[in-house]
Parts: sequence; C-alpha cells; structure tokens
Amino acid sequence: MSDLPRKAVTRTAKLAALPLGFAGRATWGLGKRIGGKSAELVAREVQQRTAEQLFKTLGELKGGAMKLGQALSVFESALPEEIAGPYRAALTKLQEAAPPLPARTVHGVLTERIGEDWREYFLEFEDTPAAAASIGQVHRAVWHDGREVAVKVQYPGAGEALLSDLAQLSRFARLLGPLVPGMDIKPVIKELRDRVSEELDYELEAQAQQEHAAEFEGDPDVVIPQVVHQSDQVLVTEWIDGIPLSEVIAEGTAEQRDRAGQLLARFLFSGPARTGLLHADPHPGNFRLLPPATDEAGQMEEDGGPVGSWRLGVLDFGTVDRLPGGLPQNIGDSLRLALEGDAAGVYGLLREEGFVKESIDLDPDAVLDYLLPIIEPTQVEEFTFSRGWIREQAARIADPRSPAHQLGRQLNLPPSYVLIHRVTLSTIGVLCQLGATVRLRDELEAWLPGFLMEDTEAEDTETVDAAAEGTGYAEEDEPEGEPVQA
Repeated sequence: MSDLPRKAVTRTAKLAALPLGFAGRATWGLGKRIGGKSAELVAREVQQRTAEQLFKTLGELKGGAMKLGQALSVFESALPEEIAGPYRAALTKLQEAAPPLPARTVHGVLTERIGEDWREYFLEFEDTPAAAASIGQVHRAVWHDGREVAVKVQYPGAGEALLSDLAQLSRFARLLGPLVPGMDIKPVIKELRDRVSEELDYELEAQAQQEHAAEFEGDPDVVIPQVVHQSDQVLVTEWIDGIPLSEVIAEGTAEQRDRAGQLLARFLFSGPARTGLLHADPHPGNFRLLPPATDEAGQMEEDGGPVGSWRLGVLDFGTVDRLPGGLPQNIGDSLRLALEGDAAGVYGLLREEGFVKESIDLDPDAVLDYLLPIIEPTQVEEFTFSRGWIREQAARIADPRSPAHQLGRQLNLPPSYVLIHRVTLSTIGVLCQLGATVRLRDELEAWLPGFLMEDTEAEDTETVDAAAEGTGYAEEDEPEGEPVQA
C-alpha cells in the first residue's frame, strides 16, 4: 500500500465489500456442506476467512474503519467461543498494528509540520513505525537531549477519511451486527463520529496527556509519558517500554493479569477524581505493563510500590471525557442503593438522571433485578472477571425472550453518560479478556463519589454546616456532625 486511501469512492467501495464478502462466504460455505464437509468445520472456515478480510480491509483503510474495529475488539470476550475464536486474532491485530505508511509520506508530514530542519530535533529516528493506529502511526526516536521518544504522526487526509468511513459504516451498521451479536453497533459509530474533531486535534491530546502526566508523576502504580513537543499532526512524547496488554491477555502470568486488571480499574476510577478527565479509549493497545521502579543502581525504590509490583503505563489521550467534578455522584449513589436493595431509591435516581423517561413507568423491583447481575463484581471483596461471566450477561440482555431484554429496551442512555458508559463497558471487556481477579470495591470506595454512605453523609453535613454558618443560624451547642436546619 503506497498511501492512505483518501478518495471517498475508493474507501466506500472497500467498506461496501465487507457485507458482500460475508454473504459470498456464506454461499461458499453452503456449497462445501453440500459437498460433504461438516457444518461445524465449514462454519469455522467461513469465520476464519471473514476475520482475515475484516483485518485486511479495516487495517488498510485505517481511519474510521479501523477505529470501529478497535472499539469492537474489546467486546470479543462477550461472544460465544465458537464465534469469538476465529475473530480474536484478527481483532487483536487491530489493537497493535496495521500496514504502515511509506517513509516518504512520514518525512513529508514532519517537514511540513516541524520544518525542513526536522532531523536536527532528533539524534535518531526510526523510519519503520513501532505501532499504527486509526489516524496515525508511532515512530521510535531519540530526542536531541538524549531522551527516547515516541513520535506520533497523523495520516495525511485522516480527518476526511475518518468522517467518510463512519458515515458509510453507519449506513449498513445492521449488516455488521454478526461481528458482535446482541450489540447495537449504530450508537457506537455515532459516538465515534461525535469525537472525531477532538481526536484529530493533537493540541488537545497533548494538553490532556500533560495534565495526567503532572498529576501521576511519581505515582507507584500508574506511569504517564511526558509531552516533549507538539505541533499540528505531530506529537512527541517520552517513550515507555513494557509488555503490551494484548500480550498479557494472550500469555501473561496470573500475577501479571491480576495486577494489570487491578491497575486498569484503579486508573478508570481515579483518573476523573484526580484530573477531571476520563481516558476514553481503553483498548489493550493503549496500555503497557511495566516492571517495578528502580533507582540508578538498579535497586527497587522504596516508594516504587510493594516489592515485585508491576505498574501500568497509559498511552493515547486523543479521546477524553471532561468531568470537572469527577465521575457523577449519582453513579456511586445508585450503586450503593442497589447493593442495599433499595429498589425505590435506585429507580428514583435513574428517573432523575434521565435513564427512565418521564413517559415510561417501570417496576422498581424489576429494574433492580435487571441491574444486580451486572454489578455483581461490586458485591464481593474480590471478583474474577471471565469470558464466561460476560457472555452470560450479554446473553441475558440480548435474548429477545428474556425479561432483561424487554426491560433494557425501555431504558434510556442520557447524552452526558454515553462516553462513561462505553468506557466502563470497554474496561469490563478488557478485564474479562485478562481473566483478572480484581478488588473492585477497593477502587470504588477510594475514588467513586457517593459509593460510601459515610462520605455522602459527611459531604452533606459539611455543606449544611457551611450554609448555616454563613446565615448565622448555626448554634454553638448544636451536636457535632448533625445537620442544621435553617
């Protein structure tokens, strides 16, 4: 491939060939069965060919096509094994690599965006990309001050291609349904389209990454590379080595899986509380498992965490959700009330936030029954996420005959929760791919507002006391910790 295909007609033709290819292979499979091959064997052959074409098309087109592939890849653990198996390898490839752009194209972008003397900024620059993603690829280099860096170069025409792809994919979203049975792909595509302009803006990405890097500097658990240089279509950050999370999923030890899962959950819930930002692209290609911190002599640093503790490296801040107050407290309140069995309380909060529209009446107990299996990981001190568990949840909600399916169709997802919802589901998908045993309650208690009743009461008391003091209604002999009514 000489360059990123930019002509809309070319990209449209390639994308349109996907569902046609699916249909063609189904016909081919029928012929094989008539010829005597078993249905199971033929089905696997058809699925394998479909996976190969999927990767080839989405990988070559990059842009929105590959972005959709990455978004779907974290949900493969919810598929039945006979369907997931043939797709898993192809989808995993989308998380880490794609056919690269030629060096001359990369050099052209660097010349245009940094200047004719761009090579003077680097002591070394590797023309072969170390990684490729939906709108850009990453090259390893050495900055002029000796630091190892990652140079992210945006594909020429990426913005136009991204919008064109997602518009085309949305037209036949239903035909892509077999990729993830039981999941409505159209809302996923719409949400990706809504984030296009942000992801193309490397200035916004640099700002979000630097805010995270400053907050997590010296953190014993999470490592965020510092931003070194940013210009239009080029972003240079510190390089971090480590084991890609896709490799941990494929062949990691139980210790690595559990540690990666715990830190992934910690980053999901602590990030918004500490930075006011939610990292919104949690596919495995954006994470690395790093060895414990060491000093210059190679010894373990005392503040580097427990001996032998791995750290989580986080990459790609192109898509973030801005949450100045952290995650909404109603999430924590709803979870706490659900765990307490307060069906009326949960229902009231869901109505208040718009998850249940005013025109719809539901049975609060039925709503609680719908939620409890999904929040099972929060009911115990530690929970082992697995493909079997998430498949069970997906089957329960996707089966049209299931009461859960009927109730779920009547619930609404408010716009302000769309990205939070997708990030949470994607993270759960990765935890199930890892098969990690995670103390999720620990992270919720530490970082999710409203999850602990004591925190909620304390906040309410502080607010009322402050208001009373300001109006002169507070009495000196008022019992400590009791709310004061003005």
